[in-house]
Amino acid sequence: MRKELKKSKYSWPKLDVRNWLNTKINSEKFSSDFSVKDYATEMRKSCSDHDSYIFVPDHFSGWLKHSTNGVKRSVLGEKKAPAITDALNLRMFVGTWNVGGKSPSEGLDLRNWLTSTSPADIYVIGFQEIVPLNAGNVLGSKDSGPAAKWLGLINEALNTNNHESPIHKQRYNLVASKQMVGIFLCVWVRTNFSNHVSNLKVSRVGTGIMGYLGNKGSISISMRLYQTTFCFVCTHLASGEKYGDELRRNLDISEILKRTKFFRSSKSIGHSLSPESILEHDNIIWLGDLNYRLAAGYDDIHELLKKNNWKALLEKDQLRREQKAGRIFEGWNEGTIYFAPTYKYLTNSDQYVAQTCKSKEKRRTPAWCDRILWKGEGLNQMLYVRGESKFSDHRPVYSLFSAQVDMNTSNNLTRSSSTTVPISCSLKPFTNSSASCCPARVQAEEQLMLLARTQSCIHTISRF
Repeated sequence: MRKELKKSKYSWPKLDVRNWLNTKINSEKFSSDFSVKDYATEMRKSCSDHDSYIFVPDHFSGWLKHSTNGVKRSVLGEKKAPAITDALNLRMFVGTWNVGGKSPSEGLDLRNWLTSTSPADIYVIGFQEIVPLNAGNVLGSKDSGPAAKWLGLINEALNTNNHESPIHKQRYNLVASKQMVGIFLCVWVRTNFSNHVSNLKVSRVGTGIMGYLGNKGSISISMRLYQTTFCFVCTHLASGEKYGDELRRNLDISEILKRTKFFRSSKSIGHSLSPESILEHDNIIWLGDLNYRLAAGYDDIHELLKKNNWKALLEKDQLRREQKAGRIFEGWNEGTIYFAPTYKYLTNSDQYVAQTCKSKEKRRTPAWCDRILWKGEGLNQMLYVRGESKFSDHRPVYSLFSAQVDMNTSNNLTRSSSTTVPISCSLKPFTNSSASCCPARVQAEEQLMLLARTQSCIHTISRF
């Protein structure tokens, strides 16, 4: 028994490094319902072209088409692209929900959440904590069971024949889905738009333990619909409501913006270039459990909660304060909040934990942790509300957008002015000959040394 315990104890660093390496190697893989189409050369299932990676699972049937033509990127002094003359206005549903580490039951019905608005053309749905954030899930192999259940429930809500709801007159395909520990993001589009989706790429960034593990961080999905680029960023930021914890969340945002990369092929130089970073996209949606709290104790906000005085409470909201100070999300938009704080509730109850908990250590001041922000001239928010499911200690939040999409191929100029294409490390398995040239190997060794000093902390990962 002692030998088994000893073996388990010293296996955690190895598991973590293996998990971290897998994050680097497999971060661009994703699941999809249909062939990802672009304009020219066909490539089979999975492909890698030095600094461009687009992966499709082994069970994927069909072809992946990779662009080899298009227009040149804009450069300094070049004329601006002409105004959009052939535009299409689409409806886009965006939803985020921290489900508290609980796997959904078969009887859970998402129709009230996903079909509460008129039917959308695009559905962007992000989850946090689809698995408990314990050491086994953070450091061990990925548990994809809950993600499959959530996909099944979403598919049922969107595609099951039910004449009572107008949404079921249309069909939706899964464009892409990706999981990193408890964070899960999926994008669905109406079937008749599937053939116009191209340049699908996925990137994930871990900002959790030691700044790299996936208990916190982001999953980003980049895609082009017709000639307009979209980026959807699902995040779970640092937790805690102690003084100064908001600065850790600010740092997470900065790291996600800096480290999220969508690699492109060197063969695309002089041709149509897809965005490499989040901010290069035409339209960006940032959703998730951002974990920003109210800059006040519960005693100060108790009366405001009873009066439903959200305007006064929002003046204490850390996210808005940090944004107003110019430290985060400069130039980004968020709709007016007319709903109650979304965290932290007793499970299966309308009561906040703070209303019943006498212990100050376990008390969580109610806060708007779950948010949706956006950036892009082609987006117009039509609705920003919360759902009322009592499944979790968070309430789901969703928004409805009008998204203008450019259908004119002559307006295909990209916004990036850089002409350099970075050379990145190959995503082939590490070998003695290739590892020396890859910075991931150096970072992995640093991780191993750090883990040896933090083993005692790993087994006490807390959830807020």
